[in-house]
Order: sequence, then C-alpha cells, then structure tokens
Amino acid sequence: MEVLGSISVWIVPLLILLIPIVGFLRRVKVYEAFVEGASEGFHTAIRIMPFLVAMMVAVNVFRISGAMDVFVNSLAPLLNYIGVPPELVPLAIMRPLSGTGALGLTTELLHTYGPDSITGKIASTVLGSTDTTFYILTVYFGAVGIRNPRYSVMVGLLGDLAGFLLSVYICHYVFSW
Repeated sequence: MEVLGSISVWIVPLLILLIPIVGFLRRVKVYEAFVEGASEGFHTAIRIMPFLVAMMVAVNVFRISGAMDVFVNSLAPLLNYIGVPPELVPLAIMRPLSGTGALGLTTELLHTYGPDSITGKIASTVLGSTDTTFYILTVYFGAVGIRNPRYSVMVGLLGDLAGFLLSVYICHYVFSW
C-alpha cells in the first residue's frame, strides 16, 4: 500500500512531463498544439453556454416554486412503504439535472441526518451511482450539434433510476444488520 501511495503521488506529474517529451520526440509542435486545443475548448464553452443557462434556470424554478416539495409529499406514503426515505427524492430528481445541485442536496442531507445514518449512506451511494443525464445530454449533444437524442434520455434516466433504487436496496442490505 505504501508503494501504491508513492506511485499515486508521482503519476500525474510524470504524465504531465511525459506527454510534452513524447510530443517533442515525435516532432510535434507541442505548445502550438496545446494553444489550438485550448482555443477549441474556449469556443466549445461559448457554444454550450446557452444550454447550461437554460438548464440551471429550469432547475432553480422547479425548486424555488415549491413543485419539488409537493411532488415529494405526494409520494411519501409509497416511498415509506418500499423503504425509501422521502427526503432522498429531491436528490433523485436533482442528480440527473445538476451535479452541483445534487452535491449541495447531499451535503444538506449529511448535515441534517449525519453521514453514518442510513439516509446519509444512501445519499452518498446515490451520488456515486448515478449521473447527470440531462447535463450530459445538454452539454455534449449541444456541443456537437445533435438535435435528436433518440433513446438517450430514456436510457440515461432508466440508468439513474436503477442506480437510485439499487443504492437504497444495497445500503439497506449492507448497513441494516
């Protein structure tokens, strides 16, 4: 483990050093290639900015309007019956929309219930087991100009639902002994 610790500390600096050396040996103009890539990245960031702003506004309107609270309260009896803490529903809704919003909700849950509570453990597992589906579709599909995502939304949301439900099940199974 000590050797792995030493390797992990040095691997990133070695890669940062190795990449320009390999490029130089292959006669690639390393600095010019870096500047060109950075320029393309900047232009991509400008192109996706409207998509990001629209998504962030929609997320905030949904939370601030109280629609999320109404939705959670209407599902509470069913969720309690199947063993899902109702306070995790906002996290399940927010995670496909915004990673930062989901991290904020998880932090709030951890402060409220504690990291060793079943709610805290499930929230942490959900955060690691699901993805920001709409963010990915908005940013990456918008960046390359895909207008028809076909089944991507459905498959991504099914993956998020599976990650959420399995997180609840596994945490109950592992931590409820």
